[in-house]
Amino acid sequence: MKILNSDELKIAETTLYTHLPKSIKVYGFVFAMNRGKPHHLEVLVDTWPAFTNIINDRAKDFMKKVTLYSTDEEVLRRMLTVENAIDWSTYFLIGGCDLRHSLMLKEIAASRGVSMKGFSLVHLMTLTEPSHLPDDKYPFVVSVLNESHADVVNKTWKFGGDDKGYRNILNLIRHFPTCCITDESNQPVSWVLLYDYCAMGMLYTQPEHRGKGYAKALVTTMAKRLHSQGYPVYCFIEECNQLSYKLFKSLGFTEYLSYRAAWYEFIC
Repeated sequence: MKILNSDELKIAETTLYTHLPKSIKVYGFVFAMNRGKPHHLEVLVDTWPAFTNIINDRAKDFMKKVTLYSTDEEVLRRMLTVENAIDWSTYFLIGGCDLRHSLMLKEIAASRGVSMKGFSLVHLMTLTEPSHLPDDKYPFVVSVLNESHADVVNKTWKFGGDDKGYRNILNLIRHFPTCCITDESNQPVSWVLLYDYCAMGMLYTQPEHRGKGYAKALVTTMAKRLHSQGYPVYCFIEECNQLSYKLFKSLGFTEYLSYRAAWYEFIC
């Protein structure tokens, strides 16, 4: 097992690119790291340079978050058990994980006396060709979020609402692309952000401003900007969120039907 340095991360990005879209969440993290985005990540591989497993291990505040991509589950099992690639003695999340690994993760968790809870199953939606997106000519101005908007965004984010959520959103506004529409007081009424793994997210429109085409305009504008800057253009949409699924589908995002990703919580 090896921790990658900055030069090796560039090689890993190229390798992960050949495994898209299944590798996209790990790829997004590495893509951001290679472009100087602030992070608290260690990136582990089973072997180098020809790896079959890569794990991003992120300690953020009190919550540990892990992302992984594997083409060999038996090697992954060894990394998670014999080589202790993850510290099972603390609470942590595994996010955007291929659903096919769920049984193995459950077995390892049980052997460690750890409770595993799945709390989100998602569609992976990607856009490889933005040329058919609608023209971005609207009767309103699409701008970007600034730091003063972090509190408003935090209050409506389903995983936010606290100080940790506020700091997370503030970091995203400072270092990653955003799009928003503001009212006459320069307060955002609709917005979309980019997570630190480069997925579009937190798309939201205040209830009194819905039905005006804001979400469609924001996703269109953000997708074009990301594509022009070389970012991967993708999002995870919870399977219960049919409105967002239909919106992204209507804009040309496609779903990788043989792939499902999930978020898991591990409680020791």
